[in-house]
Amino acid sequence: MLKRIRLFSKIHGWQIDLHERQLLKIQTAIIIRKYSLCTNTDTRTLSILGNSYIRDPTTNITPKIIEKIGKNLHCIHNHPLNLITRRIENYFNDNYRNSWRAPMFSKFDRINPVVTLKQNFDSLLVSRDHPSRALSESYYLNSEYMLRAHTSAHQSDLIKQGLDAFLVVGDVYRRDTVDASHYPVFHQMEGVRLFSKQELFSHLGDTSRVTFFEEGKRDATKQERHTIDTSLFIEEDLKKTLRNLANHLFGEDVEMQWVDAYFPFTHPSWELEIKYQGEWLEVLGCGIVEQELLSSAGADSRVGWAFGLGLERLAMRLFSIPDIRLFWSEDQRFLDQFNVDDPNTNITFKPFSKQSPCVNDVSFWVPEAFSENDFYDIVRNIGGDLVENVELFDNFVHPKTQKTSNAYHITYRHMERSLTQEEVNEIHENIISTAVQELGIQVR
Repeated sequence: MLKRIRLFSKIHGWQIDLHERQLLKIQTAIIIRKYSLCTNTDTRTLSILGNSYIRDPTTNITPKIIEKIGKNLHCIHNHPLNLITRRIENYFNDNYRNSWRAPMFSKFDRINPVVTLKQNFDSLLVSRDHPSRALSESYYLNSEYMLRAHTSAHQSDLIKQGLDAFLVVGDVYRRDTVDASHYPVFHQMEGVRLFSKQELFSHLGDTSRVTFFEEGKRDATKQERHTIDTSLFIEEDLKKTLRNLANHLFGEDVEMQWVDAYFPFTHPSWELEIKYQGEWLEVLGCGIVEQELLSSAGADSRVGWAFGLGLERLAMRLFSIPDIRLFWSEDQRFLDQFNVDDPNTNITFKPFSKQSPCVNDVSFWVPEAFSENDFYDIVRNIGGDLVENVELFDNFVHPKTQKTSNAYHITYRHMERSLTQEEVNEIHENIISTAVQELGIQVR
């Protein structure tokens, strides 16, 4: 008896049976399509921003992700991410100037997102067994290069250049779930400020009586080499800077709180949360830069702090943008709402279209090495921005075979027009057949 694949539509409540012969036809079409995309190109290499990278077994970047590289949404004038970026930059330019009255913080917003594993992990003291290094979590070009998972990847290089106050803005890439608030490409801003002993304790006048470094013990409040005074003064400056930034973005009366956190490259570390529309919202992560990191970057005589924040997270709250896919829209009905000269203009996004969703289900037995992010990547690569959400609604372990079955709702919705059930079914079938071929799943 021929194996069958069951595809369910919750919209119309009907079921399609797809015979194995039809499945083979779809798989063949996908292979032909992949081949045609590679015609006249060297399939052994990747070409990104004018550079070539040799593929190897670690390569897991997809064509849909490659399409996003170099878009630089944060640099487009009439874009919400650009407005948020300018708001933050203006705060630092207005409040932090050097003795020549020039802005203290240097700005970098077009650094190539391709970095080495050393830049993204090793320079930031990320351990070899840290989960973020897994192929299921990050996008690798090969075993040496990857797409940065955070703007912190440039921290060490910029410190080596002699900079002691800078902002880095850019696109970052992580393999993640599929829903209205997560996307494999998003944008971050990184801020770093370093101090000499004289700078950190300048308000005390005579700094000769203050000890900057020591050979002490690490605890919850300080690093081994920092005295308690050094740690407390850095923390005070950091939190004052970021409290004022939160007031600048959300208003003087915003309620906020600090939550202890952990990051490999800072200690102590905190997250700043604000009370927004009745709920606590994480705004950013921050901390005192690990002295080991500064020593490796040639700045052992200095101490400092760093913070990082997600631009989409802020923009979605400040502008009431309901779906993260909208940031990639080229529809003028979206972009025109943010076409203002003053980045502090109060804007509330007005939906211009609300198409009906199509929800198709799939359930399958998963192999032992199955990673959900591998499945999500296939969904995104084939469905693109037509996929609004992927939700695991059933996880079942067979009592006899101990095999695991996952069942997912996949919600399809075009941001600008109605989708037909026919075109949704074609995409859905391609997703399933590709998952069968590449992940070794068995459809139930």
